[in-house]
Amino acid sequence: MIEDNETIDEFLAHRSTDVEEAVRKAAAAEIMPRFRRLAADEIDQKSGPHDLVTDADRLAERYLTEVLVELLPGSVVVGEEAVHANPASYEAIRGEAPVWIIDPVDGTRQFVHGDDGFCTLVALSVRGVLTASWTYAPARDQLATAVRGKGAYLDGERLFAGPPAPGRDLTIATSHPDYTTEEQKRALLGLWTDGVAPRECGSAGLEYLAVARGELDATAFSWEAAWDHAAGLLLVEEAGGAHLTRTGEPFRITGGNALPFTAARDTATARRVAGLLASSV
Repeated sequence: MIEDNETIDEFLAHRSTDVEEAVRKAAAAEIMPRFRRLAADEIDQKSGPHDLVTDADRLAERYLTEVLVELLPGSVVVGEEAVHANPASYEAIRGEAPVWIIDPVDGTRQFVHGDDGFCTLVALSVRGVLTASWTYAPARDQLATAVRGKGAYLDGERLFAGPPAPGRDLTIATSHPDYTTEEQKRALLGLWTDGVAPRECGSAGLEYLAVARGELDATAFSWEAAWDHAAGLLLVEEAGGAHLTRTGEPFRITGGNALPFTAARDTATARRVAGLLASSV
């Protein structure tokens, strides 16, 4: 447990492996035993047919909430399923206490359909600043981690996104149309231009990992839910990338962003994508 005089940096130096272990155990206990074995009564809809929740989501988040708060006394949790049950709990992300931001199963639709493109996302934020993140794809046994100022890693190997190869189209993962307003749809139309190859996104966490690995040039997302973005944004930053809203400001996990926004493998690409998003509005 964190001592009274221990800083967040010291906590992370001593206990990051404990967080990693908790993430792995949550997946092993609550997610993977249900992968490709879900019964109909273990799946529910939230806002619509593309917004699913399963028993794996709920139970993995409960497990992580208990373990992470015990690891870091005085911390609080902003988890996707808890916020769905009590929207007011999202306000903790703007408070003074350290916040664990959790998406227990990012890519629930893929998980339900038996696709291995899902992951568990955990990030630690202090007063709106992301300090550490864990992205775990249990069906692929891949774990990506990042600590502010100390780099991004995938299974222990340092990640460097690097600039896109010159002369080829930018590949950009974009929001599903169900999650965009009319104004956001107009902004995203700016990506349908020469030199850009947009495609619909899958799991947000895995798209961020693809950017950090230099396999995807950028994302263009139109929603703010911190659990989808927090872990990946820090991962991309620590791999040398950048994120900007369509008005050219860094994305804030505390909200109030001009949407859509982009995360890209380098600053020049982020500026280019943000400019395209601004050009159609």
